[in-house]
Amino acid sequence: MIVASPPSLHVAEPPAQYLLRPPIVVDCSALAGILFQEEWKALGEQRIAQRDLHAPYLLQAEFANVAVKKAKQGAALAAREGVEQFSQTDIEFHRINVEQTVALAQQYGLSAYDAAYLWLAADLKCPLATFDDKLAAAAKAHLAGLP
Repeated sequence: MIVASPPSLHVAEPPAQYLLRPPIVVDCSALAGILFQEEWKALGEQRIAQRDLHAPYLLQAEFANVAVKKAKQGAALAAREGVEQFSQTDIEFHRINVEQTVALAQQYGLSAYDAAYLWLAADLKCPLATFDDKLAAAAKAHLAGLP
């Protein structure tokens, strides 16, 4: 009796840059910490590495506001460099559901700005990266309860 050897399973994969990267919503505190070279930059980079970045459109105005503040504080070069890096960062921007964002803001005692990031993370069913303690607590509670 001849026993046939089991077939070999071959898996061919494209280079890593072509593989699906999981999404993450980034708020302004996370992105500004990275792009403006804050002391906590490495923590932010480590958490969002190899992920597709998502944010509500308001991130653009919030980031610009941080750059303006940096420049007023005498860090004009850092502000310009951060804005340049921001323009080169691949972020998918989204419209938000205003009604649901207002409801989240009221439910968790957040600003509408912070609630927009939370709404988007819930809508995409993905993590939210933030250095904001209050937003982080709301995200942990809300995202853990998603169906």
